[in-house]
Amino acid sequence: MDIFFISLGCDKNLVDSENMLGILYENGYTITNDETKADIIIVNTCCFIHDAKEESIQSILEMAKYKETGKLKGLIVTGCLAERYKHEILKEIPEVDALIGTTAYTEIIQVIDNVIEGKKHTYFEDLTRLPQSGSKRILSGGTHYNYLKIAEGCNKHCTYCVIPKVRGNYRSRPMDELIEEASYLASQGIKELIIVAQETTLYGTDIYGKKALPDLLRKICEIDGIEWIRLLYCYPEEITSELIETIRREPKICNYLDIPIQHCSDRILKLMGRKTTKEDITRIVNVLREEIPDIVLRTTLITGFPTESKNEHEELLEFIKELKFDRLGVFTYSKEEDTPAALLKPQIPSHVKKKRQKELMELQQSIVFENSSFYIGKIYDVMIEGRIVDKEQVYVGRTYMDAPQVDGYIFINSDEELMSGDIIQARVTGANNYDLIGEIVKGSAKNEFA
Repeated sequence: MDIFFISLGCDKNLVDSENMLGILYENGYTITNDETKADIIIVNTCCFIHDAKEESIQSILEMAKYKETGKLKGLIVTGCLAERYKHEILKEIPEVDALIGTTAYTEIIQVIDNVIEGKKHTYFEDLTRLPQSGSKRILSGGTHYNYLKIAEGCNKHCTYCVIPKVRGNYRSRPMDELIEEASYLASQGIKELIIVAQETTLYGTDIYGKKALPDLLRKICEIDGIEWIRLLYCYPEEITSELIETIRREPKICNYLDIPIQHCSDRILKLMGRKTTKEDITRIVNVLREEIPDIVLRTTLITGFPTESKNEHEELLEFIKELKFDRLGVFTYSKEEDTPAALLKPQIPSHVKKKRQKELMELQQSIVFENSSFYIGKIYDVMIEGRIVDKEQVYVGRTYMDAPQVDGYIFINSDEELMSGDIIQARVTGANNYDLIGEIVKGSAKNEFA
């Protein structure tokens, strides 16, 4: 039986998808890349913000058409949209045969069996459950990097966010299980391991009684084959001196940290339910740069949060100008039902939110372009991503300063034959907007002297 699988949303959702693919493979199912030939289509959905919700709904509707034009026997919807809108989906999209909640994806085989028998089926578990598939993930990307999801859910309950409602409270995965999975990923050729959770910095507090992320990182550093370890989603108020010291001491851990701050106005931060102040954020950024001088800091902001004034927007612009984050993304506020922020008044008009987003991104662009000249002449380790098809001697890579999918690249001119996943040394020779240009340091490819 052929399964066509669509995975939408964040990297954490992708891990769930790969776990489901592993379960399907171990139970004899075939994964197809052609939806017209699929017996079963599974859509793993997202509903974090309005745009993600719309993308999920459109994907479901598009796949539903194959009940008329293809050989489709069953359409299954999983993930956050299924958890949050279970009743609405069944009512509004009758082509959907089954729904699976965020903590129940391990029951995918049972659900398929019921669908094949012609039974409509929903399968939801308590949000306190920690899914454990027992199967090896099927890596969908075919690349040399992948994600290690170390926890489920979130305890923060920010006023704009639905994650605790669809994913439950924070539940750390046992460390031994994570080390086993990281070792498996290394055995599959993964060289860059990206640590993710809704919040990585709280890892271990629920099962070990302490922030155990430094302990976990040190153990992952011992795994042969893992060359780079990258940390995402570190809430600034939870970053400890031990974590900073671990990043500083361990050569495999990239001097790169993603610290979502969302805003700098103390009033807006309080309305958001965030646990930091402007002073707190400034302090931790300064500490990180003092302790790890070459650290690259990424952050995300929400603009147009309800009641945000023009003065508070200008305060945020000045704050970004002062702190000069190396990497920065801006979301416009998305009004989500059943969240406290949705009830705040006044809500900011869409055109104002977009204007403020543009101003923030233009400022960040000027900061990045100004910083680009700093890198010229310096030598960096580069992870090769691939080669530009129509330019045989130009390769695309990333330094430790850039996370996959969200940051920039370095384009390498080289007459040496390189492969994806090779780590070479390159000298930066120029910059082009968000990207760098470089040349290989002769004989530096690790596959040549490993």
